Amino acid sequence: MKNKYFDLQVNGYAGIDFNQNDLSLENLEKACVKLKQDGVEGILATIITANFSDMIRRVKNIAHYSNQSEIIADMIKGIHLEGPFINSAEGYRGAHPQEYILRASVERMTLLLDACGGLLKLVTLAPENDEACRVTKYLYQQGVVVSAGHCNPSIEQLEQAVSAGLSMFTHLGNGCPQQLHRHDNIIQRALSLKDKLWLCFIADGHHVPFHALKNYIELVGDDRVIITTDAMAAAGAKQGLYTLSDITLEVAADRVVREPGKSNFAGSAIDMKSSALNLNELLGLSEEQVHKMTHINPIKALNLS
Repeated sequence: MKNKYFDLQVNGYAGIDFNQNDLSLENLEKACVKLKQDGVEGILATIITANFSDMIRRVKNIAHYSNQSEIIADMIKGIHLEGPFINSAEGYRGAHPQEYILRASVERMTLLLDACGGLLKLVTLAPENDEACRVTKYLYQQGVVVSAGHCNPSIEQLEQAVSAGLSMFTHLGNGCPQQLHRHDNIIQRALSLKDKLWLCFIADGHHVPFHALKNYIELVGDDRVIITTDAMAAAGAKQGLYTLSDITLEVAADRVVREPGKSNFAGSAIDMKSSALNLNELLGLSEEQVHKMTHINPIKALNLS
């Protein structure tokens, strides 16, 4: 297998949670070194929904450390904000704390953008939470990629967002309730716009069963699919208790990440090398197809050289 990967959704790695106010330079370097050892060429460090001032602090930390460390700057090609402008309904919000989910506003988005110090590359939001697509238009004008996720827009709202500049869908098949309308649901709406959206999937067999993932990839085509991990601190580490922002998570022997006592997933513990092996060995995809989805496509979607 070609062993160079680009992951646009990494919340943490090697026991290190990027979503902590006290994240240290040394720990972030440790995570970046382990990512490189595992064949990852670049990532977007992902900050999820939290207290707004904490989100500001966390992206400032990453931007500051990137300026201080060659190791970090080489690995972290940008920041991905997953929230806080998502759908607050149960099922759609996933593990994102409901009390910190906000209505989308250009004013708040500007504060986050400025705090990222030029590193903001991707924002996941709910189109139905973005009145008149104002934030989507603003981000598009700033050269930031906008992705739908943790959302339930109507097909009309999703089409309007695409017209305003939205070009991606975050971990399709997740960030939504387990029980949906059999035809009119967010997965089908996103798939219907497969020619206009980059569609991201997690290839661990838990977030999307492999038979369903195979169907999705065959339908969408490898030119528009991006494989990401949504990795949290347990990726590249052993099973046990970890944090993701203010949430305590448990990783069991099956490598599934959950809040203790809850059934919904909260990030993943898979790495990109394992994802690529799953695609090749379990789905029968060629090395060229896997390389395209795990390296070429995410770089292309983010307009990175």
